Amino acid sequence: MYTQVAKPFVKWAGGKRQLLPIINENLPEEIKNNKINKYIEPFVGGGAVLFDIVSKYNFDQIIINDYNQDLMHLYSHIKNDIDRLIPELKKISDSYLVLGEEERSEFFYNAREQFNMINSNTIEKSVLFIFLNRTCFNGLYRVNSKGKFNVPYGRYKSPMILDEDNLYRVSDILSKVIILSGDFSRVEEYADDKTFVYFDPPYRPLSVTSSFTSYSKNDFNDDEQKRLAEFFIKLHNKGVRLMLSNSDPKNIDIDNNFFDDLYNHPNFNIRRVEAKRNINSNGNGRGKITELLITNY
Repeated sequence: MYTQVAKPFVKWAGGKRQLLPIINENLPEEIKNNKINKYIEPFVGGGAVLFDIVSKYNFDQIIINDYNQDLMHLYSHIKNDIDRLIPELKKISDSYLVLGEEERSEFFYNAREQFNMINSNTIEKSVLFIFLNRTCFNGLYRVNSKGKFNVPYGRYKSPMILDEDNLYRVSDILSKVIILSGDFSRVEEYADDKTFVYFDPPYRPLSVTSSFTSYSKNDFNDDEQKRLAEFFIKLHNKGVRLMLSNSDPKNIDIDNNFFDDLYNHPNFNIRRVEAKRNINSNGNGRGKITELLITNY
């Protein structure tokens, strides 16, 4: 348990900060009774749930994973190379913030091109990751079919590119975390009956225009959602405590039972909880909708 609460160090589409109170209310009792000693997140993303849960509970082992290799390289660099990463991030932040609007735009697109040219796991790429995330449109992470980051420039007057104190807090937490990168199924070997797993996969789109699953060049389609449900059942059969978030198709079509059918199991509970989300591309659909919280307890 950490007394100083770290925050997500990147903006992330679908981040769970607004749902943290509901997630906390629905945690398994075994966590609160110290009968669970291991925490796993197979889709860690920006880490909102991770940083919140470790501020409240002690675990002997924490494992995080994500399919986005650049993101997980960044997690690793914050864990292992924080004293190298921060000075480089300060340089790029100082260089950018003194520029005018047109110069900032040019600086951003040069940085984006540089980011897409670097294939290796380097400090330079992780620094560019944070910079682009903090200065691009809406803080999105999106790639094209070739795996190239393609989010346009965002016009922020005073973006927080470097939050040094928070990065050190994150580094402290990550010092005791096992960091993986790959398919969600990689975490299976770590899961046992004293484990809690929180799944936050790319949400199933509510409509064609709301589709946003391109965190990597491989889209998370319905077949992947079905494979995840099979994995959920597999871990359940091992005695693992499980929670999963996803979109609720009934916001658009009351008769759409995709997830109700997929997680139709006598030991599973499907809760519909309120959240504020964009449900179409122009933002006019922002408002209170329901999301799913599925548990096996």
